[in-house]
Amino acid sequence: MPRFAANLSMLYNDLDFLDRFAAAARDGFQAVEYLFPYDFAPEQLARRLRDNGLQQVLFNAPPGDWNAGERGLACIPGREAEFAQGMDRAVAYAQALGCPRIHVMAGLKPAGASEEILRATYIANVRHAARLAAPHGIAILLEPINGRDMPGFFLSRQDQAHALLADIAEPNVQIQMDLYHCQIVEGDLAMKIRQHLPTGRVGHVQIAGVPERHEPDVGEVNYPYLFRLLDQLGYDGWIGCEYRPARGAAAHATSEGLGWMKGWL
Repeated sequence: MPRFAANLSMLYNDLDFLDRFAAAARDGFQAVEYLFPYDFAPEQLARRLRDNGLQQVLFNAPPGDWNAGERGLACIPGREAEFAQGMDRAVAYAQALGCPRIHVMAGLKPAGASEEILRATYIANVRHAARLAAPHGIAILLEPINGRDMPGFFLSRQDQAHALLADIAEPNVQIQMDLYHCQIVEGDLAMKIRQHLPTGRVGHVQIAGVPERHEPDVGEVNYPYLFRLLDQLGYDGWIGCEYRPARGAAAHATSEGLGWMKGWL
C-alpha cells in the first residue's frame, strides 16, 4: 500500500509553515518532507513532528543563494568549501529531526564550464556528502529535474543519475525518482519504474500531475496504475506529494484536493 508524505513547501500554503504539520496530520499523512528546514531551529521542527505524530522523511541540503536563482552547488567548481559547510549543517538538522534522507541538488551548469569538469566536481562533492552522512545512517539522494522548470540543471535523466551513482560508488547514495520530472523529460514511466526499482537504488519517489504540477488525479499520468505497479514491485518507501494545489493558496485548498488519496489511506 502506498505511503504518502506531504510536501509542506507546496501543500497547505494558505497556512504559516509551522501550522502545516498539524494540517497534514489531520488529513491522514504520517510523514512530511519539504525543501529546506534552515529558517527554523531544529528544536522547533522536531517539536512539530513529535506533537503531530509525523516522521520527517526528506529535505534538501543548502542550495546556495536560492532567492538569487541558485539551485544547488554540487556540480559547481570553486564552491566546494561552501558545499561542504552546507552538508555539515544539513547532517546536523537530519540528526535532530530523525530524517534518514537528504537531497543534494546538482545545480545549474555555469557558463563556460566543461561537462567533464562539472561531472568530476559533482562526483567528488556527492562522495564527500555520502561519507559525511553514512555514520549517521543517512542516505544522500540525487534527483533528475526537468529542464523546463529548471533550465540548465545539471541532472535531468534517470539513466544519467544511475550512471553517476555507479561512478560515485558509495552505498548510501540513492535516486530520488520524481515521476513528474521523469514524465516531462522521458515519459514511459511504467517501464522506467520496472527498469530502475529492482536495482534497489531508488530511495524515494515523488509525484505531481503533469503538465501543470497540480494534484496527481489531474493531467496525463495514470497514477493509480503506477501506485499498483510500485506495490507489485515491492516498493515500501515513501511517496512525496510535491505538487501545487490547483486552487492555489485558497483556504483549505490542499485538504479539498485530497480526494485522490482517500482510497489509498
